[in-house]
Amino acid sequence: MKSFAGWRSALGIAVAGISIITASAALAATTVNVWCWDTNFNGAAMRAAAADYNKTHPDVTIAINDSMAQQDIRDKLQTQLLANNTDGLPDIVLIEDDVAQKYLQSFPGAFVPLGDSIDMSKFAQYKVAPATLNGKSYSLPFDSGVTGFFYRADYLAAAGYKDADLQGIDWDKFIQIAKDVKAKTGHDMISWDSTGDGIIRIMMQSAGKWYFNADGSLNILDNAPLKAALETYAKLMQADVVKTVSGWTDYTGAFTSGQTVGTIDGVWMTGTVKSQPDQSGKWGVAPIPKLVGVDGATNYSSEGGSSWYVLTSAPAKDAAIDFLKTIWAGDKDFYQKILTGQGAFSSWMPAVEGDAYKSSDPFFGNQPVWKNFSDWQSKIPGIQYGTFTAEVDQAVLAQLPTIAKGGSVDDALKAINDQAQQQIQ
Repeated sequence: MKSFAGWRSALGIAVAGISIITASAALAATTVNVWCWDTNFNGAAMRAAAADYNKTHPDVTIAINDSMAQQDIRDKLQTQLLANNTDGLPDIVLIEDDVAQKYLQSFPGAFVPLGDSIDMSKFAQYKVAPATLNGKSYSLPFDSGVTGFFYRADYLAAAGYKDADLQGIDWDKFIQIAKDVKAKTGHDMISWDSTGDGIIRIMMQSAGKWYFNADGSLNILDNAPLKAALETYAKLMQADVVKTVSGWTDYTGAFTSGQTVGTIDGVWMTGTVKSQPDQSGKWGVAPIPKLVGVDGATNYSSEGGSSWYVLTSAPAKDAAIDFLKTIWAGDKDFYQKILTGQGAFSSWMPAVEGDAYKSSDPFFGNQPVWKNFSDWQSKIPGIQYGTFTAEVDQAVLAQLPTIAKGGSVDDALKAINDQAQQQIQ
């Protein structure tokens, strides 16, 4: 006959076993709802992640809604969180990095600190920074917007330049080359979409600064990288080496049709550049120029990018975290798939050790394009976007036409500061 202690031990083991089974069943019998906004990009990447997760978690359904526009997601999320109504909100939502702090600071406690479950040291740190608040990291970084100068190598060669001439240069050297290339070939160096201020943001972040100080206060008048960026923009426009257009279609059409040498933009522009198969072998990619005379200036920056967040109110919170941890923070092969399939460049650094990231690309003259972008990504200065980036963007954009025509940069900075102060009050 078993002793009482033996029966108690056996009972404990049985109960523990039941608890494990119950917990597993609870995790398994779950639907994880996801909101994102691009069927062919982040939606496609999430579907690939779901397929991989279901190989080992067949009873977990990853339900992906990628039919809403990005702004619709923002509006619905904000409206319901303001009303303290989480009914119908997803378990996982995609949020752009430059608005992350607005959500985190406006709705404390609304999002799970994912850094408690996921090793954030394995991600590019410039991607972790925008979603970090009070020492807690709240996002699972998704796509990188590491920037490069995409250029027609045949146009540069016709003017006597090669890839080596573009390595580690500053903007003054870039403009010098651009003027020479235009004189010899007739091509403007880059195209510029007048409806946005992306190039200013790229320049500013390359020196590790943004519109705000670390404490969130406005930093315009004494912002050396911002001033240098505006001065560089003026030099570019007055050198007559930029083709100014309005809107996305005309912007991309300028360099894909061969009107300009190329463009400076995020890595995700690779797919657009490669949309013209007859141009294969004629392209290259180089690091961006660095600002002149600015402490901390680098040849590395970012344009755009988004990250995954889990809502604290999520019914399937545990399953959502496990899914992100297992695939998005743990599956190197998955990242090779979405790189070749969707052009989604990983900010999870172990992914760059995969074969797809090491490959050379015949389209870009057999350059190891993905490896180069990986190297540049690790050197991007981290910044905090603050809560009012969109508002200051509008103030900067309003001053660019005047600056392009030779207007005072100091006056423009004062006007930007005044408008921003009014908008963020």
